[in-house]
Amino acid sequence: MAYASYISAAANRFSHVADTSAENLVAFGASKFVALWSVDWIKVCAIKAHSKPVSAITIFGNIVATGASDSVVKLWDIRQKDEDVFLEERQAISLGKRYPLSLALGELPQASVIILAIGGTDSNVQLWLRSEDTFVRSATLAGHEDWVRGLDFHQGDSEQPLVLASGSQDGNIRLWNIEPLTSNQSPADPPPGGELADELLDAFEASLGEVGEGEEGGKQISLKRHVLSTKSASGQYSVTFDALLVGHEAGITSLKWRPNSQASTVALLSTSTDSSVILWTPSSSLTQIKNGPSLWVNYQRFGDVGGQRLGGFVGGIWGSTGNDLLAWGWSGGWRRWKCTDSSKGASSEVWNEVGAISGHSGPVKGLDWSPNGDYLISTGVDQTTRIHGGIPASESSANASWHELGRPQIHGYDLLNVVFIDRLKFASIADEKVLRVFEAPRSFVEVLEHLKVSNFSNEEHSRPAGASVPALGLSNKAVGEGTSQALAITELDVTRRPFEGELASSTLWPEVEKVFGHGYESITLGISNSRKYIATACKATSAEHAVVRVYDTTSFRPFGQPLVGHALTVTRIAFSPGDKLVLTVSRDRTWRLFGLQEDSEGFEPVAADKSHGRIIWDCAWSPDGSYFVTASRDKTVRVWRRTGEDNKTWAAVQTLKNPEAATAVAISTTGSQLKTRLAVGLENGNILIYTAPPDITKEWKHDLTIDSK
Repeated sequence: MAYASYISAAANRFSHVADTSAENLVAFGASKFVALWSVDWIKVCAIKAHSKPVSAITIFGNIVATGASDSVVKLWDIRQKDEDVFLEERQAISLGKRYPLSLALGELPQASVIILAIGGTDSNVQLWLRSEDTFVRSATLAGHEDWVRGLDFHQGDSEQPLVLASGSQDGNIRLWNIEPLTSNQSPADPPPGGELADELLDAFEASLGEVGEGEEGGKQISLKRHVLSTKSASGQYSVTFDALLVGHEAGITSLKWRPNSQASTVALLSTSTDSSVILWTPSSSLTQIKNGPSLWVNYQRFGDVGGQRLGGFVGGIWGSTGNDLLAWGWSGGWRRWKCTDSSKGASSEVWNEVGAISGHSGPVKGLDWSPNGDYLISTGVDQTTRIHGGIPASESSANASWHELGRPQIHGYDLLNVVFIDRLKFASIADEKVLRVFEAPRSFVEVLEHLKVSNFSNEEHSRPAGASVPALGLSNKAVGEGTSQALAITELDVTRRPFEGELASSTLWPEVEKVFGHGYESITLGISNSRKYIATACKATSAEHAVVRVYDTTSFRPFGQPLVGHALTVTRIAFSPGDKLVLTVSRDRTWRLFGLQEDSEGFEPVAADKSHGRIIWDCAWSPDGSYFVTASRDKTVRVWRRTGEDNKTWAAVQTLKNPEAATAVAISTTGSQLKTRLAVGLENGNILIYTAPPDITKEWKHDLTIDSK
């Protein structure tokens, strides 16, 4: 049996890709998947909902609406059978050439009619009403001058209007009232409000530019009353513009009303690419909106000073109680703030940042455990390297909660692989010709010690405070004591795990070495079990460049001559347990063995084979070094064993056929019965687990499939 003890993932780079239910269930889009998380951050369901990345999601009761880059909005019902939670599709709405960027679900006042608002890659808001379990398009709201990225409904009591907030890339927020159309009103009647409403609208028009003038035609404030027809007892509903909120310095990315809860303050959350989160509240109670206009002010502002750093915030949501708010940024990382006191209204609210989930926002290309297994390092095409570790629940508890503890490298190229040289030094390669080596700063050592993740000696504490990246640079530079950068790093609270803003700016590792040698971009690297040697390979279309270069990890000088023999790109390098052999596999469909020379530095060719029919993606050694396995696109994994007393003759003693191309393999010998476990990663994301007794001449048994979903 296999179960997930830690999942690290980031939200998609869309504004309305996450939402929460009244039961504190958080749903968000991660690539093509919709992930559901409980309040305790346990994933309860994931389903492939669309053919392209999910761009918007919203929950209302047991209804989920999702939109994606495939120009389709889907409506789902949340179902539960026993302890399993799943989604059942009810309707698919095609938007033609428009892409959905924001969705909102609500219920019309004094009626049990569900309303769906859709904003996308035009300046309009579409309203859809559910009629006999099917949503029908009912109205289109104009007024914004750019893409509509934020939508949300505010549900008051039955006597109050339903309020729709819409936010656009034009930097403005609009509020719309939806209420029953009374018998003494007609669609042409202006909304109530009298002279004060006229004065406010005149002031808005004066501040935004005269209508019809200027290169862009000015801003427009329309008083048109839209009519929605329903089959309920209330009959028709009117939709009118109510207020314009101006305060962000860049485009709005998301909007969320505060949930109805014990929190006394009615508030609207807005996020923007100006790196700010703003909480808006009316100067008077929301119950007065129906009788006259209210003035809206921003009373809380969160985020980073300095404008559009790191792309700003992409979206934000409230927790179910209204005392938590979460926002995610351009890189997919989440930030979370908690209100510790809201008993006396908005003026007394105290907000503090707390921890949130984090993860890569793109495919992960490399993984490696620290030598003592205390923490894990990963790297990917989101151009970041991240360190993950388990924080013990208590000093006496064996249970640990895993989190991201550091982001030592934020690069300008896609990162492809990473290995630990020792537990405080690693090497990484990217889509460039350079191997880069990094050493941990003192702040990382202190964080891991305070969190009981690992222990370090006094000597390991003697290191730079941290690192910073120069403007337009790619190399992390060590930060010395007394500098402004050092002061910012030393202010890092080492008694807790770093927050997203700190991970992105204050947990870098200094770069201590660059290693050159290849003529083209790096593609893979491997490290010996003793951590004494490191080997690299680059992209190649000829034998001249399809070489493996081995370096000494003390001096980072070449160890012997390059390993030659392959004709195309080497895809994986693996050292045998005793470091006497180097195994390489390649696009040329061959594997090759190189043995350590006894009388001189370097490795020399000892064996090769070309039995696979397609590219060989990966290889791995058994723990005792008596055999190795190769994984290929030809959908096979072959087990190779030495047939002679030397290392020159090897034979395939087992061929495992798989339903998809094999892209990754790993071997482990664990348990009281010393069974050998072989993990095979497939191209479709599934992982197959095989077991065999120590005598591998017997049949391997398929024990388990870990589904990608």
